[in-house]
Amino acid sequence: MAKLVVSILGSLDNYCAGPGGRLDMLPMGPAFGVHNLDLMRSAGTLLFGAVTFPLFEAYWPNVDRSPAGDPVQREIAERADASRKLVVSDRLVVAKTSPWADTEVVSRSRAHARIAELKAETGPDLLIFGSSVLFNDLLAHGLVDEFHLLVGNVVLGGGVPTFEPGVTAPFRLLGQRQLPGSDIAALHYDCRAR
Repeated sequence: MAKLVVSILGSLDNYCAGPGGRLDMLPMGPAFGVHNLDLMRSAGTLLFGAVTFPLFEAYWPNVDRSPAGDPVQREIAERADASRKLVVSDRLVVAKTSPWADTEVVSRSRAHARIAELKAETGPDLLIFGSSVLFNDLLAHGLVDEFHLLVGNVVLGGGVPTFEPGVTAPFRLLGQRQLPGSDIAALHYDCRAR
């Protein structure tokens, strides 16, 4: 069976985006990219919420793939293009002209059943980057298997909370480390009920 893996970068004061949803306040540097690439090498499906998908759709298809481009960014872009992509949204429509036009859009009411179907398949993992509304819902309903909480060396003082009030899960620590060349702490948890 495939695992559902979540990876989120947050601040020391528990925000995954700053005021107004700003992401540029978080320390997204080379070490963050290497961490994301490592997770993508085990994934075959990328899951998105309606806010995160357009950000990825606008960025990754346009990454420089020439030999002069950053090799980590290039491989992430290639893997993102090759992955099955699913967006949970009741309103989002993927344009037919999008490089990711083959993305599956699933309504919120069907999301749990569809994700359970994908998890039941034999194959690579399902992976969520960001998408806090989506992962909080899936976490609350026992659908997340592993959680990578990256804690950046910043205090934002407000913004989008990483965890919504009332969300609980059986977090069991599998490992912790400092991302090489950064001040980001990486905490890896098993979220499956025992």
